[in-house]
Amino acid sequence: MSSSMPFECPSIPCQIHATCVVVDARGLLIVGRSGAGKSSLALQLMAFGAQLVADDRCDLSESLQGVLASKPDGLPEAIEARGVGVLTSPCVGPTILAAVVDLETMTQDRMPDQRHANFGAHQVPLFDNFDAPHLPAALFHFLKYGFHGSMDV
Repeated sequence: MSSSMPFECPSIPCQIHATCVVVDARGLLIVGRSGAGKSSLALQLMAFGAQLVADDRCDLSESLQGVLASKPDGLPEAIEARGVGVLTSPCVGPTILAAVVDLETMTQDRMPDQRHANFGAHQVPLFDNFDAPHLPAALFHFLKYGFHGSMDV
């Protein structure tokens, strides 16, 4: 199933309001309104070992391998920790997007239908938010190992 979400870029390059982390060269774009928890989720993933690509804004561009996410010029190497302040955080990248998580769309499905986010001619898996404490661990594990071969993607 494809998605027509407002965060998508019908043509790239573009810049979007999002946070991006990477694990083993597999990027995760975290999207949602201001205050939705993008930086909080990124910090949790970073505690597991993910690296920050960019916080608050991401540049997206195209490559032969897929959609590249990178830190916009002039954006500081930092991440906002609500209630603590802005923390220094080295940024890496650019990185190829392996998935997008939309913090605005909730699911309660145990095994949700596979959806995709469209960026120009490229599609990447799209995860909905779910109210479970294992969300950061599950996303980290996906970035490290991907879907099991039994998943119909």
